[in-house]
Amino acid sequence: MFEAVRKARAGNEKGFTLIELMIVVAIIGILAAIAIPQFSAYRERAYIASMKADCHSIKIAEEAYFVDNDIYTKVVDNLKSYGCANLSVGNTATLGATDIQKDFSVAMTSTKTAALVNYNSTTGETVTTN
Repeated sequence: MFEAVRKARAGNEKGFTLIELMIVVAIIGILAAIAIPQFSAYRERAYIASMKADCHSIKIAEEAYFVDNDIYTKVVDNLKSYGCANLSVGNTATLGATDIQKDFSVAMTSTKTAALVNYNSTTGETVTTN
């Protein structure tokens, strides 16, 4: 009885051989080796873009604060009513302002990346360092 079943299966065997499975695993490994570093670089660029956007929001809020108070602030919480309510998750801003020179600076750091974003109102430049 088992002999007949074996002969019937022998003619209709369907499935993958070990070689075919190994080739598929190798292809998936190659694709993963390419995709994972690209994804990491993409995330890094996204974190930096988030920091730059927050820096821009602070810059605009600082200028609005200056129009009302004729001085720049060193406290981020003072800018909440000027359109800078919340920074992106993980981002921290450090403000620097001088009363005499009437200029300010913003230093952005993040818990998600080692990059730094700095803005100086005197030069008008936003500098990113990795």
